[in-house]
Amino acid sequence: MASSDLLSDPSSNLTSKSLLIGLNADHFRHPLDKAATQALKRLPGLDVAIRSLLGPLGEQFFSLENIAASVLVGPNQLPDLHSALVEACNVLDLDIPQLYIKQHPVPNAYTFAMRGKQPFIVIHTSLIELLNPAEVQAVIGHELGHLKCDHGVYLTLANLLTMATSQLPFGAVLMQSWQAQIMEWVRCAEFTCDRAALLATQDARTVASVLMKLSGGSPTLSPQLNLDAFIDQARSYDAIGESKLGEMLKQIKTNELSHPVPVLRAREIDRWASTPDYQALLESRPLNGENDNKSLGGWRNW
Repeated sequence: MASSDLLSDPSSNLTSKSLLIGLNADHFRHPLDKAATQALKRLPGLDVAIRSLLGPLGEQFFSLENIAASVLVGPNQLPDLHSALVEACNVLDLDIPQLYIKQHPVPNAYTFAMRGKQPFIVIHTSLIELLNPAEVQAVIGHELGHLKCDHGVYLTLANLLTMATSQLPFGAVLMQSWQAQIMEWVRCAEFTCDRAALLATQDARTVASVLMKLSGGSPTLSPQLNLDAFIDQARSYDAIGESKLGEMLKQIKTNELSHPVPVLRAREIDRWASTPDYQALLESRPLNGENDNKSLGGWRNW
C-alpha cells in the first residue's frame, strides 16, 4: 500500500487556496461520522441532558476559564494566528469563532459550541510550539470542522463527561450508559475534522505532519522526523489486522482511545486527498444541489 502522490511529492503543495463558498458539511463528512451520529441521536434523553444541564454549566465554566487564564486572539493580539483563523474560516465558508491560546504543557486543542451561542476554540501553547504555522492552521481547520459539521452538542458531552459524573444527579449512570457510544462517535468525528483540516490548508502533507508530531514529536525531535516513513507505518498496523486475533486486539486498543490512532488518521487523509470528491470540492463542482440540506456555515444558523 504505497502513499499517494499528494503525500509523497512536496511539489504538489498548492500556492493559492480555493474558497469553498457554499460548502455543505455533508460534502466532506466521513461515512463513519454519519453512522455514529445517527446512532447517538437514537439515545433517549441525550440531547435534552446536554442542552438543559451540561450546556449551561460547561459554557459558564469554560468561559470563565478562558477569560481568566487564556489569551483571546484578535487583530491586535497574536495577529498571525488571527490571520490563519480568518483565512481558514473564509476557505470553509464559516463565521469566525473566538480563538484562545492557553498555557499548558500537554499539546492539545478543543472546541466548545452550543446552538445559539458563539463557539470558541482553545489551543495549548505546547501544541503551537510543536508545529509550524501551516500545521497550526491545520489544527485550526480541524477544530472548525467540528463547527461546520454541527458536532457541538455531542462534543460538549465528550468534553464534560467526567465533570458530569460528579455534578449531575445520576451522573455515573448516564456516563455508564452513554460513554461507549459517545467515545465511538468522537473517534469517527475526528476523521471528518481531519478532512476539514485538509480543506483549510489544501495540503495533505501538512495534515499528516501534524499527526506525526502528535505521535512522537517535540521541539527538538520534530525537525528530524520523516513524514514518508510515518505514512509507511500504517502498513505494519494494517498487517496486524489480517488475523482474527490481531483485529480483536486492535479493537480492544481502539476502545480505550478518544481518537483513532494517528497513523490511520494520516493514511485516511492520504486516501481522501487522492479522491475525485476532494478534487471536485477544490473546483467547487459538487455545490449544485446534490444535497438539499444545505449548511449555511454560520454558528447563528445552528
